[in-house]
Amino acid sequence: MRDILIDIQHWQKEGESIALATVIQTWGSAPRRIGSHMAFTLSGKIAGSVSGGCVENTVIEAGMQVLKMNHPQLLHFGVADETAWGVGLACGGSIDVFVQPLDAQVFHEIKKVINNEEGAHHVTVIGGAEELLGEQVLIQDNRIVAGSLGNGIDSRVLNLSPEISMPQQLAMEEAQVFINVIRPAPTLVIVGGVHIAIALASLAKTLGYQIILIDPRKAWGNETRFPHVDSLIQLWVDEAFEQIKINPSTAIAVLTHDPKIDDPAIKLALNSSAFYVGALGSKNTNAKRRERLLSDGVSESQMDKVRAPIGLDIGAQNPEEIALAVMSQIVQTFRKQNQVEGKREAQSLVCNL
Repeated sequence: MRDILIDIQHWQKEGESIALATVIQTWGSAPRRIGSHMAFTLSGKIAGSVSGGCVENTVIEAGMQVLKMNHPQLLHFGVADETAWGVGLACGGSIDVFVQPLDAQVFHEIKKVINNEEGAHHVTVIGGAEELLGEQVLIQDNRIVAGSLGNGIDSRVLNLSPEISMPQQLAMEEAQVFINVIRPAPTLVIVGGVHIAIALASLAKTLGYQIILIDPRKAWGNETRFPHVDSLIQLWVDEAFEQIKINPSTAIAVLTHDPKIDDPAIKLALNSSAFYVGALGSKNTNAKRRERLLSDGVSESQMDKVRAPIGLDIGAQNPEEIALAVMSQIVQTFRKQNQVEGKREAQSLVCNL
């Protein structure tokens, strides 16, 4: 939703009728992940994507009927369908897309969650009784902030939502629901305004990360060198970390080579919920750093979590290539973590339903 937020706001101000299409299931070569959105209007304006171009035209055609009839539709495209070749899935794959009129009240609350960099669960009925189809509810902090599914479903999804961190479908007696997870944007905390950090901040920003740059040395960490970071903190690490919120969507890259800055930053990072901690330096530099931190009370198991030398081994030789290696490792770690969590949750929820 984050990528189409501004477009939807503009369309609402213009009085447009808006449809929202959501990917609720994929298999095989489908290029967009579950939970991806596309929005479009009766006048033909489009934002976002549900398949990278494969099925958009067909989804929009169905969406026009959804807007005219004010009735949601669940669309399926797959290799077994006669239409699969025509919509671009001939290479193998399937995709389920739920199309519905945009609920202005629910969207208003979703917009606040996203703008405040908070988390929530957006639940939509995608199957079951006709009168429930398309009903929505937004859950935040274990309470319903917008909408209702009715028929006693609200309380059930409210109880389940704390366990869910990945988008997924749930089959209940009353209905089939899709739970989309709204998370804060992933954040990269860069400790050290070194030359590599300039390229790293730029690449991470392109990939949709919020960027926090920490460096007490104003000659290194300043607005001239880092004009586009979201937050620039010119304090020593202990004070700086008190000002930021670290969550499971936070990566921390420590880059200064200065033990006075790097060591406390790594120690604080390892005691946080950050999904990634990496440190720049040669094998020899990292071996010495490891010895210092172990003698300072950090455990062996904690030190094993530090990616050092930082980044994937791609033979990087310049700052831009090193930034690519680091971001590749961060993205890889983030996605693998999500896959593991999703499988674990799916197994747990089946037992609880």
